[in-house]
Amino acid sequence: MFQIVNALSDISDRYDALFVDLWGCVHDGVKAYPAAVKALQEYRARGGAVVLVTNSPKPRAGVVQQLKVFGVPEDAWDTIATSGDSARSAMFQGVVGRKIYFIGEDRDLPFFEPLKLLDAPLEIERVSLAEAEGIVCTGPFDSMADPDGMRGDFLLAKTNGLKMLCANPDIVVDRGHVREWCAGALAKLYEEMGGESLYFGKPHPPIYDLARRRLAALGHVVSDDRILAIGDGIHTDIRGAVGESIDSLFITGGLAAADTKTTEHPEPVALEHYLTQEMMSPTYSIGFLR
Repeated sequence: MFQIVNALSDISDRYDALFVDLWGCVHDGVKAYPAAVKALQEYRARGGAVVLVTNSPKPRAGVVQQLKVFGVPEDAWDTIATSGDSARSAMFQGVVGRKIYFIGEDRDLPFFEPLKLLDAPLEIERVSLAEAEGIVCTGPFDSMADPDGMRGDFLLAKTNGLKMLCANPDIVVDRGHVREWCAGALAKLYEEMGGESLYFGKPHPPIYDLARRRLAALGHVVSDDRILAIGDGIHTDIRGAVGESIDSLFITGGLAAADTKTTEHPEPVALEHYLTQEMMSPTYSIGFLR
């Protein structure tokens, strides 16, 4: 049975830390949601810790800069765990080899900058697909193009036995009112064609391990029953929370707004139908983070 709440403050005193998704919850890919920012600021003012847990392929520093552009103030969060940081660590440990075929946009090239946290990081070389030992995907070459356009490259990659490191498991995101493809769509297609994809963001364990380490580095020792995961991705944020045995708050006004008939709040019958169809059970649901 799901529970619809009106505000984060209705339930926040039950938790010492929040694992908060960004895109669709705190901002729309263009600008911050003022009500969400205020809710997080108020939660921190009461002593809670906010870890932003994002499937962005960017390193943490890149997300910090992006938040400034979107208007998310620094007093709305404590620390950040990104899919990009988890994936970069794996790449520099050689999980897909040294010679890498890169799928993504130039803006994501910082992904390949040296990682100082490792004692002996592998020296990565970006090469053509024919020369590659593995693939790193931070997103499509063109976020508006149908992923099917990659079938030719993926056939060669599968034939050569290449593994794909997916730096962002999201399938789609909404940038303002425009829906765009993410790296997860390409990784899913590659798997459907018989290739092997490796994931490091939500809903997979590595990013939650990173989030807990970042939380501990702040001096917060928090048991899982005192952590609340917040997000709008039923297959990333909510599935990940279930897998980690932590409570979750489903933001219905994001990716699932149409399915849940969310205006200010989700329509209960539509929400129940959607959750039954997706076979997911968030602890709580809310239209928008506020």
